Amino acid sequence: MTTPPSAFPDVEKLVVDVLKADPALAGVTIAVQAPSGFDGTQKAVLVNRRGGAWIGDLHVDKPLIEFEVYGPTKTEAHVIANAARRALLATIGKQLGVNYVSDVEEQDGPRWLPDYLYRGAHRYLCVIQLSLDVA
Repeated sequence: MTTPPSAFPDVEKLVVDVLKADPALAGVTIAVQAPSGFDGTQKAVLVNRRGGAWIGDLHVDKPLIEFEVYGPTKTEAHVIANAARRALLATIGKQLGVNYVSDVEEQDGPRWLPDYLYRGAHRYLCVIQLSLDVA
């Protein structure tokens, strides 16, 4: 088994860049952290790496990417969640920076989940696993 690289790709930034470039998500805040003043009712996709695995023999990083998707209504949050899913699922077979996306697999989502931090929030969660060939 080969040793993992000393630093994995910044997959959160890669995913944020993919989502920001998608016209269906224009006007939606895409970030790894909630912006100042965020109360859960704005249109937003928060992107977080939630683990994953290094497949040494293949030089593949398989991060789990979680989207926390918010909207002013439950319906709008659902539409945004589906747009974010579609954008990331469409990266299969594409080059992202120096990394190649060899596979994309949905693990969970979109799943409605109340948010106890933001009382008025309409939130869906999605988890997608990427397979990134690490250069």
